[in-house]
Amino acid sequence: FILLICKLLHLPLHLLYLNDMAKRDITQKGYEKKRGKLLAPYIPQIQGVDPSLQIDNRIQASSQAVLPGSKHNKSRAANTRDERFRSDLHTEAVQAALAKYKERKMPMPSKRRSVLVQSSVEACTPPDTSSASEDEGSLRRQGRLATSTPYQGHSHPAVEHWFNRVIQGSSTSSSASSTSSHPGGRIVTNTSAHAALNANAAATALADLMAHTQLDNHSAPPDVTGLSERSSVHAERSQVASVRGVSRNYNHQTSVMETADGVPVNSRVSNKIQQLLNTLKRPKRPPLREFFVDDFEELLDVQQPDPNQPKPEGQQMSPLEGESLGVVTNWPPSLPAALQRWGTTQPKSPCLTALDNAGKPVYTLTYGKLWTRSQKLAYTLLNKLSSRNEPLLMPGDRVALVFPNNDPVMFMVAFYGCLLAELVPVPIEVPLTRKDAGSQQIGFLLGSCGVTLALTTDACQKGLPKAQTGEVATFKGWPRLLWFVTDGKHVVKPPKDWHPPVREASNDIAYIEYKTSKEGSTMGITVSHSAMLAHCHSLTQACGYTEAETITNVLDFKREAGLWHGVLTSVMNRMHVISIPYSLMKVNPLSWIQKVHTYKARVAVVKSRDMHWSLLAQRDQRDISLGSLRMLVVADGANPWSISSCDAFLNVFQARGLRPEVICPCASSSEAMTVAIRRPPEMGVPPPGKAVLSMGGLSHGVIRVDTEEKLSVLTVQDVGQAMPGAMVCVVRVEGTPYLCQTDEVGEICVSSGSTGVAYYGLPGMTKNVFETVPVTSSGIPISDRPFTRTSLLGFVGPDSLVFIVGKMDGLMVVSGRRHNADDVVATALAVEPMKFVYRGRIAVFSVSVLHDERIVVVAEQRPDASEEDSFQWMSRVLQAIDSIHQVGVYCLALVPANTLPKAPLGGIHISETKQRFLEGALHPCNVLMCPHTCVTNLPKPRQKQPEVGPASMIVGNLVAGKRIAQACGRDVGQLEDNDQARKVDRRRLSFLYIQDVLQWRAQATPDHPLFLVLNAKGTVASTASCLQLHKRAERVAAALMGRLNTGDHVALVYPPGIDLIATFYGCLYAGCVPVTVRPPHPQNLATTLPTVKMIVEVSKSVCILTTQAIMKLLKSKEAAAAVDVKSWPMVLDTDDLPRKKSPQMYKPPTPEMLAYLDFSVSTTGILAGVKMSHAATSALCRSIKLQCELYPSRQIAICLDPYCGLGFALWCLCSVYAGHQSILVPPLELESNASLWLAAVSQYKVRVTFCSYSVMEMCTKGLGSQTEALRLRNVNLSCVRTCMVVAEERPRIALTQSFSKIFKDLGLSPRAVSTTFGCRVNVAICLQGTAGPDPTTVYVDMRALRHDRVRLVERGSPHSLPLMESGKILPGVKVIIANTETKGPLGDSHLGEVWVSSPHNATGYYTVYGEEALHADHFNTKLSFGDTQTVWARTGYLGFLRRTELTDASGERHDALYVVGSLDETLELRGMRYHPIDIETSVIRSHKSIAECAVFTWTNLLVVVVELEGSEQEALDLVALVTNVVLEEHYLIVGVVVVVDPGVIPINSRGEKQRMHLRDGFLADQLDPIYVAYNM
Repeated sequence: FILLICKLLHLPLHLLYLNDMAKRDITQKGYEKKRGKLLAPYIPQIQGVDPSLQIDNRIQASSQAVLPGSKHNKSRAANTRDERFRSDLHTEAVQAALAKYKERKMPMPSKRRSVLVQSSVEACTPPDTSSASEDEGSLRRQGRLATSTPYQGHSHPAVEHWFNRVIQGSSTSSSASSTSSHPGGRIVTNTSAHAALNANAAATALADLMAHTQLDNHSAPPDVTGLSERSSVHAERSQVASVRGVSRNYNHQTSVMETADGVPVNSRVSNKIQQLLNTLKRPKRPPLREFFVDDFEELLDVQQPDPNQPKPEGQQMSPLEGESLGVVTNWPPSLPAALQRWGTTQPKSPCLTALDNAGKPVYTLTYGKLWTRSQKLAYTLLNKLSSRNEPLLMPGDRVALVFPNNDPVMFMVAFYGCLLAELVPVPIEVPLTRKDAGSQQIGFLLGSCGVTLALTTDACQKGLPKAQTGEVATFKGWPRLLWFVTDGKHVVKPPKDWHPPVREASNDIAYIEYKTSKEGSTMGITVSHSAMLAHCHSLTQACGYTEAETITNVLDFKREAGLWHGVLTSVMNRMHVISIPYSLMKVNPLSWIQKVHTYKARVAVVKSRDMHWSLLAQRDQRDISLGSLRMLVVADGANPWSISSCDAFLNVFQARGLRPEVICPCASSSEAMTVAIRRPPEMGVPPPGKAVLSMGGLSHGVIRVDTEEKLSVLTVQDVGQAMPGAMVCVVRVEGTPYLCQTDEVGEICVSSGSTGVAYYGLPGMTKNVFETVPVTSSGIPISDRPFTRTSLLGFVGPDSLVFIVGKMDGLMVVSGRRHNADDVVATALAVEPMKFVYRGRIAVFSVSVLHDERIVVVAEQRPDASEEDSFQWMSRVLQAIDSIHQVGVYCLALVPANTLPKAPLGGIHISETKQRFLEGALHPCNVLMCPHTCVTNLPKPRQKQPEVGPASMIVGNLVAGKRIAQACGRDVGQLEDNDQARKVDRRRLSFLYIQDVLQWRAQATPDHPLFLVLNAKGTVASTASCLQLHKRAERVAAALMGRLNTGDHVALVYPPGIDLIATFYGCLYAGCVPVTVRPPHPQNLATTLPTVKMIVEVSKSVCILTTQAIMKLLKSKEAAAAVDVKSWPMVLDTDDLPRKKSPQMYKPPTPEMLAYLDFSVSTTGILAGVKMSHAATSALCRSIKLQCELYPSRQIAICLDPYCGLGFALWCLCSVYAGHQSILVPPLELESNASLWLAAVSQYKVRVTFCSYSVMEMCTKGLGSQTEALRLRNVNLSCVRTCMVVAEERPRIALTQSFSKIFKDLGLSPRAVSTTFGCRVNVAICLQGTAGPDPTTVYVDMRALRHDRVRLVERGSPHSLPLMESGKILPGVKVIIANTETKGPLGDSHLGEVWVSSPHNATGYYTVYGEEALHADHFNTKLSFGDTQTVWARTGYLGFLRRTELTDASGERHDALYVVGSLDETLELRGMRYHPIDIETSVIRSHKSIAECAVFTWTNLLVVVVELEGSEQEALDLVALVTNVVLEEHYLIVGVVVVVDPGVIPINSRGEKQRMHLRDGFLADQLDPIYVAYNM
């Protein structure tokens, strides 16, 4: 039976062993544990339960397994955890905190498989099974192979696990066939995924499969205007447009899950969003008082403190004085003097022993050698280096010291050589590559210090990156340096009579130590000779150093404690230093302890990580003794987390002779040098102290010993007493440096003769830091001496002991509360210490977003971590940090192992990591953003005010002196009286019908050329004169008259050309109603043919006219796969019509009769056909003729699609009406020859030309770099008076401006480019024309627009948005701005809906497909008050009118119309109205790899889709940047970020984004995204 169940559930047979085991002798607890382990990977599959719900028992089980097991670990690899933060107590606290949470289900991000493949596999270290007990490790491997059959061939067994989990993450195949209708294609991936499902996918996989099978039976939503071809190489992007919904014939399955709009959706995407919504519905913490008061001004409020927060209650602290500096007889007057003394009196005395990587002593430098070698170097530097016969260096010059960490001897010689030569050494790290983290800042420091010479060793110089010349390469941001090798053969022995000047210590600069600030900038801290001497003196006294002691130094000898103890104070006291290089510590972490034992060292200087490392390896050594140590200086004792390393170290090594009291933590900073140090036991000091502090209290800056809440505590140890001769006080962190109260945390300040003096070359910052004057609460300075800020946060405890709780560098102030980065790191590491984070490498920092700090956690994940593991770890870290620190994490990012920038000695380079995060160069492999929980300071959602009544509105406008926003074009009647071609025109105007005009022209000017079509080569493909066009139209009419009745609708399916125009007039001659339809694309029938079918059906066409080629295509096999080819109406090909004259022309009884139908798809995906009467058609042509001054002698060039709107009118109607010649350039030809249109404009010296935004974009992108080549081909655009972009949207200023700029070189006048505006109800409302003032641009406040208000601001002011006038209002057109809700007129500069009244308005919708609710009121609406007689049409666009200072041709002041955007497209969020284009512009600006962006909302979530132009590794970088920029600039939280390939966002023929089509594709899971991130 069990066998059967195992087989059915795909469980490996080793589970049978469980049953057997139960019968044997095993304790109940052991059995439960074993059972839990074996079943863990399968339980969720059996019960369909989410594994995260069961993780708690598993964690406890595994942690029990891990702790005892880890004792036997031999390898270094077990150290997956950063030693700085190890605390078992804290780990328990974190686990307890997590246990309190009921795990909640979060949507996992979807990821394309290829993204995973790219993650750093080259950096993979072998999977670390040693962190679990052996049998668990082997079991895990077995399970892994069992689940990964689909990828058995893969070379890296640990990675398979990681792939398989992901496959279900994006079930679409990675090929571009996301719209294909082969149900089989998709299920294959799903079945392979099904085999690989572990964890919670079992339940959803089946649902997924079902959803896919059903969805794929539908065809994709039909594409209406798109000539789309994914495979086209030249296409800038696929032009796809679509109709919302799926046409009725296909919509027969009812079982598909539907969204509100009736769009079938894939269950998976919406499940995730549903999960996200559920997570967001959780009650959040009570929000902080909102920042913004007025909904319009959005003033930032000062954060109101919580009245219940703890406040300091102690008295004001009094400054703490260290013991006085003792007077030492015979103390050398300076450090060089000490060197001279020991070098001459004790030349054989050992000074420094260097070790190699095997731990063997390589060389011991004696004091005599140090003295003579330093003298040689000093002499050489001063006398043997010259440029142009001038000595290269003068005393006081700065010199860079570039020495590797394993060569202390050469460094020491160079350092003292510089001191003897009175040069200023600037020790820096060895630059390993040209892109080292922080290397540029070091270069800046060297440049500002005026360094021209770098000293280094021969070996190091050989290893530096070289330029082609063989010289050392110049590093990014570095000054030009001369590299000088200090090895013996390059230095010269000074003559007998030369002696270095050994002077008393002065206030001149002795050396400069570099320091990197929190922001990543590098400063040089200058230390004077006297401060250096005083510091050696106070260290000697505090540590009780005596002559000839032996000291082991593990620290970097170039800076801070390593330099102070191991290079300076040691020489002062003639001590012997054993220097342990970092490279040796990596190989053998015990080396320093062995050296203490071997050399019987009295003192060791280490960091807590060195103690932790040695714990991991100490079992290898039995016979070592630390009994000789009288002082173990813990240099990073100021890190509160060092205490656990100290305790653990003591526990283990007390048995080896280590006395507890010799552990001496110290606190120091580069600016103040040593601040405090615990004295060695022989000094008779009070016993060390420990404090258990509440983190909650600390976050408010107060000290509270924690009592009830045991989880969030920080245990700190003291760092001893203040240094001899120093005065220490604690001051407030922000603002005036007031003294703190005794129970308040502040910044430690020190006043003594042994601190740094200044930041080199930065007087302002120096004053702030090195010359602080602490004051009492009444404002009186506490001392006449200046204090130095140490950047350490702490307090003074009992017995005058100094306690440090954090550093200013790690301080993050979130909503007024302070958190320390190190504390957050410790919490994150405690979540699952042994499992997940690679070598404990975690960086925590804060970034400023929307006026507050936000916490970012970046961790390196182990190479063998699966998607599920990472996501689970991330959600648990969020909960732990929330529990313990009561703060939300804004962003949690995981990067592949070994990819975070490293600091010189191991750790993570935090500022560089932060920089990469903000620049989008971190390349994470997993990201979780939580803006919904963190961002609590958004402005209040806008409450709509009760509307003002109509009367008060008018009165209000009058009182404010505002006129009603109303404007009109010139009067058509007047214009015609003063028309020059009056007679001809009257003759033409007597024709009410355009077909009559063509007949008249065929008689009056038969050979006058009307049309000329160009092909891709730029040669003339076809032409038509008046007579030719008339004759061709007659043939078509003759063919139709026998077959059709008058009034029948005929679909014209032609490529752009003369055929289309001729058949259009043929239909009019025959009394039929033409409908122009874009032909299907032969390479993309699946998406384009259903659109053709739909227009034919919806327009009720009884016949299709087309070419032979297209006719074949419509009836082909391929077509049959996309549509029902048997249901086409009659199809006629017009290629070879007989030369027959139609018996007689049809005369419509009235001009109000229907002339043609104009079908187009709106950007919201609605297919709408409008009716154009004969009267409207003639009026439209007349308006355009007058505005553009078109006559038969004119030529105009048109690069537009001829199927709908103004493009159709210009292509088919205007030439016939006005008689000018039209040069027709089909936009599709530009894909193979981008310069076609501009070359034609130049060749025919065209004054007026029309194009679309997509054409303009093609020219800007395709020809941007080729203007020189075009000039050589004599392309000259100076003839162009006006170039108009035909559009139904807000003018795209950025595009028109860059077009003007690029082609200015070819003579294009910057004034020439303008835009037109039309819409469904009226295809031409505005059009610049040839006369009248230039289009104006205004800047409006984007925040005001959200509230439907217009506020004009200056260019460049914050939140300003440029809006360009949409061209001049056409003759005979009247425009008014109306309130969208009350339908009343609005005042000047108010935002409202644009209403239009004109003789060429369309007469109504023929049919609206997709939304029958758009009715007649679009075409005949009246105002609710004011002029209630005029009939208006509603355009559906928001805009405003503004009276300008310019004058029209008529001498009137010019009224400019500004279109802001389509009402249908706007997003209603937080009570405000957003225009998608504004959010998209911000997003595109946020990262260089974002090619295009589109936004839409779904269930109140803002979804941002970005196209990634770059490597897929960058995909996850975009998530945080997109979220940040939308928060900063629009005060909106992004719900979902979808990263897709270029060309996925559908664009229609006018170059407009089809956002609704994209939304439907997203919900139906057809986008094949690279990554989908659900923001929490």
